[in-house]
Amino acid sequence: MGRGRQLSFDDDLLGEVSRGARALVICPDIRGKSYDLDAESRLREAEGLALAIGIEIVDSFVLPVREVRPNLLFGAGQVENIRIACEQNDAELIVVDGALSPIQQRNLEEKLSRKVIDRTGLILEIFGERAATAEGRLQVELAHLDYQQSRLVRSWTHLERQRGGFGFLGGPGETQIEADRRMIRQRMGRLRKELEQVRKTRGLHRERRERAPWPVIALVGYTNAGKSTLFNRLTGAEVMAEDLLFATLDPTMRAISLPGVEKAILSDTVGFISDLPTQLVAAFRATLEEVTAADVICHVRDISNPSAEAQKAQVLGVLTELGVIGDEGGGSSIPILEVWNKWDLLDEDRAEELSYNAASSDDIVPVSAISGEGIDELLEKLGEMLTVKASIHEFELSASDGRRIAWLHAHGEVLVEEDAGEGKAGPQRRFIVRLNPKELGQFETL
Repeated sequence: MGRGRQLSFDDDLLGEVSRGARALVICPDIRGKSYDLDAESRLREAEGLALAIGIEIVDSFVLPVREVRPNLLFGAGQVENIRIACEQNDAELIVVDGALSPIQQRNLEEKLSRKVIDRTGLILEIFGERAATAEGRLQVELAHLDYQQSRLVRSWTHLERQRGGFGFLGGPGETQIEADRRMIRQRMGRLRKELEQVRKTRGLHRERRERAPWPVIALVGYTNAGKSTLFNRLTGAEVMAEDLLFATLDPTMRAISLPGVEKAILSDTVGFISDLPTQLVAAFRATLEEVTAADVICHVRDISNPSAEAQKAQVLGVLTELGVIGDEGGGSSIPILEVWNKWDLLDEDRAEELSYNAASSDDIVPVSAISGEGIDELLEKLGEMLTVKASIHEFELSASDGRRIAWLHAHGEVLVEEDAGEGKAGPQRRFIVRLNPKELGQFETL
């Protein structure tokens, strides 16, 4: 056989879905398996993922699975019912909200004569479309290739014609499969080297920010919790903010002013989701590690979502993986403020009930990023959290030391400035300044 083509990110690595495809969305509910969300919530989330990539959903349902079939996942009767539902709704794609093995995926496609995509493949499609920066594209491509390695027999078809129904593809020969595997391994090796360089560069940037005087506030939260909308509200930026899962992927940073804090950096990060593919957890680890360098973490929650508590558990789980929160219920090494977003979507009774809970905690602020309700209170609270460790310090500086004097005015709260008489280097100035430990350390290195 001839040589395989050269891989590039712009190629359709998955070749799974096309915009506007008519899809049947199925949420398997496997007996005995523990889930973070109930079946209906998982189905709604799967529908949201499908809509995020432009798929037209013609039908969706939860399908109880009493016993997992290694070759098909579902029983023969259930597969037949899926086939009938596809024909009745003219569906050309089946989305299974769960992890399918390569064998299960291939066998389902053969039985149904339609393309089948699992949760991992669908999320990878979304990430591949949304990644905007060079780093994001590297991370997504690496995750794509990692996912593809075990699926070459059905996905890599560049040396043969397509046959059968929609998505029913014959497999290439063993020689070509091995060649493709070798190409993938080589490409993944190059990507890992490039990403390692990106991580080093990101680490240098982080070190520079740590030396800089400005505190960092990181927005984290479940996907579609409204982080980007809140980010835009607080900074006046125009980051993409739509009612879609994973509307934005690449981290964005902007400067904001807070009460008592002249300048802080607000960072918007990628949204979390239940059962995030392991390939993406690894690929986006460098991005998520930005959270570990924050001075305050804002956990943005969609408080109107019925699954808000389960979503909170997912986010805290990721923060635990990153080492921000200790295992076994240990406390956070970084202060976390819960921002209860989408308050405007609550009915009156629910809002009254939650208002009592929020008022009883110093770490909760109800807001509506859309209407602006609660934003002033949020800014006030963030200012308090960033200055709570500040203490009073007294300095005596040469009146000619303009650089250090200007630094104190720019980054500290100068309470007293007065003449301090003559010193060895000439006229002296006395300062009483409120600084937090980070600012004090930076001043002492000037």
